[in-house]
Amino acid sequence: MTQMQAVFLPGNKQVEVRSIPVPDVGPDDVLLEMHASCICRSDLSLYYGNAVVGGGDATGGFVCGHEPAGTVVATGEAVTEFAVGDRVAVYLAIGCGVCAHCRRGDMHLCPKWKCLGFTYDGGNAEFIRVPARNLLKVPGHMSAVAAAISTDAFGTLFSACRKVGVNGLSRIGIWGLGPMGSAGVLAAKALGGQVVALDPIAERREFASKLGADLVLDPTDSQAALAIREFSGGEGLTGAIDCSGNTAAHNMALDALAPLGRMAFVGENAQTTIRPSDQLIRKQLTVFGSWYFGINEYQDILATLSTHRIDLERLATHTFRLDEAETAFRLFDQRETEKAVFVR
Repeated sequence: MTQMQAVFLPGNKQVEVRSIPVPDVGPDDVLLEMHASCICRSDLSLYYGNAVVGGGDATGGFVCGHEPAGTVVATGEAVTEFAVGDRVAVYLAIGCGVCAHCRRGDMHLCPKWKCLGFTYDGGNAEFIRVPARNLLKVPGHMSAVAAAISTDAFGTLFSACRKVGVNGLSRIGIWGLGPMGSAGVLAAKALGGQVVALDPIAERREFASKLGADLVLDPTDSQAALAIREFSGGEGLTGAIDCSGNTAAHNMALDALAPLGRMAFVGENAQTTIRPSDQLIRKQLTVFGSWYFGINEYQDILATLSTHRIDLERLATHTFRLDEAETAFRLFDQRETEKAVFVR
């Protein structure tokens, strides 16, 4: 096969499935046949034409998709740790490999990094070429859909939960129950926390309840703050994760935290407004951004999934073929899906 089908997002809600050459493999690269590739909320920045990575240069210029999983079908001459037939997921950040961030395993912090699906051809295609160092081996029992979800969706929220310090004594609030927030419910429960899950969409609250959330709330309900206070025995939450990027959610979460609590901002937003004096300073909160995960965390991610028998396929409510890409992005944009996944 010399040509393949691939999905591009040129902006203005346009979706194009093009026939392009199958990429050649360099000495340090591998070629994967794709079996699953997820749609993420950040992909909608490409869909609308305001890419969160790479700016205008990214829109429409690269094959989209930064959460892929597949099988190795070719390797470069310098590749020794992977072989044809290996089942893998892909780490989205392609770093320089030599800076301090890359050496530490945080390639997404590399000053010269390229991002799968934004500034480097991604996984919404029949094949993808990536550096071998970006491959994540997955166990034989893990499906391709679960492997794809284990990266950005589950991996990001697993890392955020660890930064927040989730353990058996934790009371965690998660704002925004799209695919990321739903994955956060699974991760926080696996790490031992009690979870309050909040979203204005009733179907998403119901889904979070099925995933194990201890309390589900509509954040627009005037009694929601009181319900959180009662849930926490009047003390407030020990941790919070915002996946919505919504200013109202930011403020509600900060207000709900107990003194010395910790909050992770995961949802993208260009700006927000908070009240530092009473929300941060006088409660001595720790507030930070949390984006993706270090590649050295992936073994812990796999171990957690295995130990707690977490079925990530539950998050994939809809699957599509590549030639159904226009429908897939439209439904995802309209919040009619949880995780939407291209499968072959």
